Amino acid sequence: MEEAKEFLQLNKEEAESVSRLTIHPHRLGFQCSFYEDFALRGIRVDSVQPGFVSCTFRVPPRLTDKSGNLATGAVANLVDEVGGAIVHVEGLTMNVSVDMSISFLGTAKLNDELQITSKVLGRRGSYSGAIVLVRNKVTGELIAEGRHSLFDKH
Repeated sequence: MEEAKEFLQLNKEEAESVSRLTIHPHRLGFQCSFYEDFALRGIRVDSVQPGFVSCTFRVPPRLTDKSGNLATGAVANLVDEVGGAIVHVEGLTMNVSVDMSISFLGTAKLNDELQITSKVLGRRGSYSGAIVLVRNKVTGELIAEGRHSLFDKH
């Protein structure tokens, strides 16, 4: 535990650098949050049809693990965001994620271009389900398959 604490300690120069950062309050509904900007910056929507969306995303350095692969947490975030977007109704608050299951089938490296597709599996009352596929756009290799269930709280 002490090693971890020491590793996370900032030196004087780092602490001064962090103290100079200006972080403005998030204006809900008007701009992306830090989290959304960090995780989704660079995603491009290629096609939108009823119940289907296709996006392209190039793996950036900020989302890679120490091995240079797209971090599994980043994949989970993409499944959550793209899966949730497909069932979102404009003008209403976002649905609540109820369950998410992800099969990690391959790895994506820094600068790999990914194709992320989401398709609505069905809706029953306030409950919706989506499937999200993350593929290497060049090789076609399936990186991950996610099932995402959401509940409309209205």
